[in-house]
Amino acid sequence: MSRTGPAKPPKLSDDQFAEPEKELVLGAAEHGWEEQRWTLARIRALIAWKCRIDCSSAGVSRLMHWHGWSWQCPARRAVERDEHAVELWKKDVWPQVE
Repeated sequence: MSRTGPAKPPKLSDDQFAEPEKELVLGAAEHGWEEQRWTLARIRALIAWKCRIDCSSAGVSRLMHWHGWSWQCPARRAVERDEHAVELWKKDVWPQVE
């Protein structure tokens, strides 16, 4: 199925997005989350708080892409990661989940 017509414009204008973008730069931990990672749900909550606009997760994803933000993968694993516990989980728990 191919799409026709231009992409749907984001719910927030560039001017409206400027305020949440300032908060995004500060980081998730600055807003009370334990880790320094923004998720779509967290960004959605931030937009609702700052702009009083409810966006879907897909809308937030499009909005972030529209403004030049992209998802990031960590360059390295966390120092706190317990490789032995991960291997045990893969061996014992994951087969039951599948």
